[in-house]
Amino acid sequence: MFLQTAIKQAFLVVLLVSGFSATAQVVRKRAVKLMGSRFDITIVAQDSLRAEQSIDRVIAEVTRIENLISDWKADSQIAQVNKNAGVAPVRVDAEVFALTERALHFSSLTNGAFDISFAAMDRIWKFDGSMTQMPSPEAIRKSVEKVGYQHIVLDRKRSTIFLTRKGMKIGFGALGEGYATDRCRDMMLADGIKAGIVNGSGDMSTWGSQPDGSPWAIGITNPLRRDTVFAVVPLRQSAVVTSGSYEKFVVFNGKRYAHIINPSTGYPATGLSSVTVFGPSAETANGFSTSLMVLGKEAGLKLIRKYPLYRYILITDEGRIFSSPALAMEKYRL
Repeated sequence: MFLQTAIKQAFLVVLLVSGFSATAQVVRKRAVKLMGSRFDITIVAQDSLRAEQSIDRVIAEVTRIENLISDWKADSQIAQVNKNAGVAPVRVDAEVFALTERALHFSSLTNGAFDISFAAMDRIWKFDGSMTQMPSPEAIRKSVEKVGYQHIVLDRKRSTIFLTRKGMKIGFGALGEGYATDRCRDMMLADGIKAGIVNGSGDMSTWGSQPDGSPWAIGITNPLRRDTVFAVVPLRQSAVVTSGSYEKFVVFNGKRYAHIINPSTGYPATGLSSVTVFGPSAETANGFSTSLMVLGKEAGLKLIRKYPLYRYILITDEGRIFSSPALAMEKYRL
């Protein structure tokens, strides 16, 4: 449901690594489960020990962030915010407050297409093959009764978050993964690690280049043929996020309904099967990719074109491709 849960498609973006030249640098990789998702960590360093220690630091940092913002860990700050919904404001660390503030900015920017209070949504849509008919309009309306970013009150002076309605919940999900990958990239750069990748279930922050000097590159999955890559894009900016609906969806009356739910209406997103966003920040790219899936092609393009630092590839349910002019993806055919 809605991009920010574990249902979010993982590995829609496939990392392509070229052969390494004989240099003094070494590459170490590790895959671990963090934030309920798979994280793939790649570090380029001068020796194996430094690389492995850096991976350990990345894991520790993601774990620290998870313990702050997880909505299912009972002792996290966000869990306490949710527990006190409709009761009282809860003081949180400046880091958590700032992340919440940025998320609410996206909610305002997209008129609720992006909403961290989606966590209170009733899970009435099933994408496991068990649904035989659409939920009733009344059930859909009731499913989002406790959702609404307008009812989240922030007090910057006191660093508090207050959910004004009982039963409300907030959760960061994949937005938190994007934030964590950005934080780890910045931490590694500060440590003198000049190249690497932190990929949190498709929210990817990269820096530097491969040991042979070539840029990191990704393959964009063909949503009409999921086992193929239709284009390879060099990463000349530091983050990329893909949201996709082509593995989890239902079809009723010939119309395709994606697993990504519009938090303001309760209806699944329609029209787009894949959105990839490139830019300086994985957190921000995640916000855009989520929002564009919900907004659809017309409104989504209108939004993303206002932010030239972020490039995009949109693929419709019919297989049409729309992209930033610099990417020239329209030349490809699915």
